[in-house]
Amino acid sequence: MKFTVPDMSCGHCTSAIEKAIKAADAGADVHCDLGTHTVSVAGSLSANQLGDILRAAGYDNSPAA
Repeated sequence: MKFTVPDMSCGHCTSAIEKAIKAADAGADVHCDLGTHTVSVAGSLSANQLGDILRAAGYDNSPAA
């Protein structure tokens, strides 16, 4: 699943996002791309769950094409 996270702008952002997702799904494979402001996740959580986790961490998001 891929999400657009417009406010993700630095290494601290990517670290916070990775930690938040891995706290809910320790086996998730998380890739953050600062250049395109996207987060790709392969794991057991649904898109709705991941979106909620990102919002709870302080990052607005939307599904990416």
